[in-house]
Amino acid sequence: MADRRPRKDAARNRAAVLAAADTLFARCEHPDDVTMADIAAAAGVGKGTLFRAFGDRTGLIRALYEARLEPVRASVEEGPPPLGPGSPPRLRVPALLDAVLCFKLDNRHLALALEQTGDASPYRTDHYARWHALLKELLERVPGGPDADFTAHALLAATRADLVAHLAGENGLSREEMRSRLAEFTARTLGAED
Repeated sequence: MADRRPRKDAARNRAAVLAAADTLFARCEHPDDVTMADIAAAAGVGKGTLFRAFGDRTGLIRALYEARLEPVRASVEEGPPPLGPGSPPRLRVPALLDAVLCFKLDNRHLALALEQTGDASPYRTDHYARWHALLKELLERVPGGPDADFTAHALLAATRADLVAHLAGENGLSREEMRSRLAEFTARTLGAED
């Protein structure tokens, strides 16, 4: 059977839809304000095009989230220390959490939209499973460290989009304050070096 590649216009429409959705989520007051009709209009395509390409709003949000997350994933998998492979766990764990926090700050409404889709637990998403597995593996290499599985979940909880939005919004914490507090929390959680 021949390899099915999307038609050029389908690929172009997909790129236009992702760009339009990205802009709308970045500018919205709340993620619920962004509708499929808004995205279709901003992309210059019909709503049917969105549903054929992404299935539903959740599928579109997931696709956009994964596209936006790709540079972070590449840095984690292939980048230089301290985020990339080869860094000692005590350096890489805080670097990974900082990268996730910064991503959530930079993509706050999109991250909130994904966490609020309600179709599945946020703990069953591919990106969560990836970050949890990596953190768990790194934490297992920390001598005398805490329970790796639970601690990986607890550390990632500090970067949930709803918490990040709450701290940045209602509590008025700046980006640098949040990064600093997360780094302190992570250092305390990892404990002193032996």
